[in-house]
Amino acid sequence: MNVKNTKIYIAGHNGMVGSSIFRVLKSNGYNNIIGISREKLNLINQDEVVDFFKIEKPNIVINAAGKVGGINANNLNPYEFLMQNLQIQNNLIDSSLKHGVNKFIFIGTSSVYPRLSPQPIKEEYLLSGPFEPTNEGYAIAKIAGIKACTAIKKQYGKDFISLLPSNLYGVNDNFDLESAHVIQALIRKFVEAFENNYPTVSLWGSGSPKREFTYVDDFSLAVMFCLENKLDKPVYNVGNGEEVSIKDLSIIIKEIVGFKGELVWDKSKPDGIPRKLMDSSSFKSCGWNSTISLKDGIKTTLEWYLKNRTKI
Repeated sequence: MNVKNTKIYIAGHNGMVGSSIFRVLKSNGYNNIIGISREKLNLINQDEVVDFFKIEKPNIVINAAGKVGGINANNLNPYEFLMQNLQIQNNLIDSSLKHGVNKFIFIGTSSVYPRLSPQPIKEEYLLSGPFEPTNEGYAIAKIAGIKACTAIKKQYGKDFISLLPSNLYGVNDNFDLESAHVIQALIRKFVEAFENNYPTVSLWGSGSPKREFTYVDDFSLAVMFCLENKLDKPVYNVGNGEEVSIKDLSIIIKEIVGFKGELVWDKSKPDGIPRKLMDSSSFKSCGWNSTISLKDGIKTTLEWYLKNRTKI
């Protein structure tokens, strides 16, 4: 089978991850990719999803759909993050199984690992301890999706696989300060502070937590690698292996934007998980490697935000 000609459905193709996968695949010669907007297909509605699979009959499905957000959004809306993600992924996974999909790529998250997981985090640490309370609903939903795909691979021998990226960032993401992930929120804060000559910028927590960030197009190349290669394991971490503290990350973005003021850390706000460094050696041993540096990725994301902020 020529994978570049086979019909690939990207669920969530308008979001940051889905649009990146769509763009990267198109630029690499994939010519039979389909996506459908939320207005035309409600992935929470099981009947609509079943009808879509009956009509379109995709051979490969990439699940980049779901309700996502930063620490504040997760903390304030645990039920919506749990239930909506469960509904979306259950409909996609079950319909894919029942309608002959040959390969299913489930995009998970590093948030599925225990809050105090040993570092770097290995795939076998799943469910070895309690979740981070601020994103427990989202994590539980994603765990369910991972386990469903693993069960299908074991029971039916189908190529259903889960990729768990480190913290993703990049173009075409949400920059709303109430729900954005950390890099996007920091970019907006520093841009507004720079343009308005604010003397200080207030940031959440202590700045001490460490995170591993992967530029979204790097991850999309990992998805493409997964399409073009048969991988044995049901679950793979995907990250670049480099971590940075939130404080150091803030300084990097501050300098790239050009803001000269001071940082004020609001320690009344939660820090989240203290450290999240992925062990991606299993996936890298298959032949994939990250190529985009943190500073280059941030510069590209900043440029996109400055050009598009009036539209988002």
